[in-house]
Amino acid sequence: MSDPITAAPADTTNAAQTATEEAPVAFDPQRRATELAVLDALRSVVDPELGMDVVELALIRQIIIGKESSEIRMVLTTPFCPYAGSMVQQVKDQTESVLEHPVKVTLLAERWDPRDAGLTW
Repeated sequence: MSDPITAAPADTTNAAQTATEEAPVAFDPQRRATELAVLDALRSVVDPELGMDVVELALIRQIIIGKESSEIRMVLTTPFCPYAGSMVQQVKDQTESVLEHPVKVTLLAERWDPRDAGLTW
């Protein structure tokens, strides 16, 4: 039976390379500028029942920007929002106008909390 402490060391070259590849990327000002441009565009998408935009209502949960496609993850104010289809299409159209590539809009199952409205990104 071998002692785990005295076992041969693993190949540290590959481990270091993997750790570097998986390390979080430092702040990217270009990516942040793009996120802010998307958020500005999304301010034109207004919930007709509440009269507030999707950013101000905190319905946008995540913006995932890719090189060839992107995704917006959002919630609705109510699970059975009668304007869901229209709002999702508007979010898609506004985001694509900024990014100029296909955007997928994903509705999350999270519940919206009105106390989040008015918080900024």
